[in-house]
Amino acid sequence: MRLVIARCSVDYTGRLNAHLPLATRLLVHKGDGSLLVHSDGGSYKPLNWMSPPCRLDVEVPDEEAASAGVLEHWRVTHAKTGDALLVRIYEVIHDSSHELGIDPGLQKDGVEADLQRLLAEQVDVIGDNLTLVRREFPTAIGPVDLLLRDPEGGTIAVEVKRRGDIDGVEQLTRYLELLGRDPHLAPVTGVFAAQEIKPQAKVLAADRGIRCVTLDYEGMKGIESGAPRLF
Repeated sequence: MRLVIARCSVDYTGRLNAHLPLATRLLVHKGDGSLLVHSDGGSYKPLNWMSPPCRLDVEVPDEEAASAGVLEHWRVTHAKTGDALLVRIYEVIHDSSHELGIDPGLQKDGVEADLQRLLAEQVDVIGDNLTLVRREFPTAIGPVDLLLRDPEGGTIAVEVKRRGDIDGVEQLTRYLELLGRDPHLAPVTGVFAAQEIKPQAKVLAADRGIRCVTLDYEGMKGIESGAPRLF
């Protein structure tokens, strides 16, 4: 993993266009090829990113860009969509590379892990005629708990929590933004599933177009009858 703190501007072109003006930011170039652009705020969510499969090319700026103070261009191109992320580097403050090795993955608590397993076996809790694609579907920013397909070919990303709060909705939003860029998965909708979902999380989920499902853990284990409630 390469970590670079630099004064830079960033332009994203593709299905959407976005611009980040000149500022000091953290650039994270990961071993899987992805590039994430972070500021000092916004918690874990990057300002912009390019997910794999993609390629980073370092380019020498043209005369006009060099005269404006650009030291080099980082051009990251997605192999499937052709979307491109252009980072103009004006000053490098820090540059280091680190070998992190193989990560064992997030170890969830027992109840949350059971909820995910049970829900994978009972996807009808989420909706009718759904099929499971995979548990722990990998992405450049972490695994999606469940990835499902609906009968029309759409994709459903499910985030499973024991207690659902705003952070969980933000996490799912981040996954949806990333997955939605993949034409093989789009359109992608989200379901936030938990034993208990806080009111603020429900409001935020509704604003993001995410459906909430309250899970009956005991009922799913077959200990007592119970039906999930949809919000």
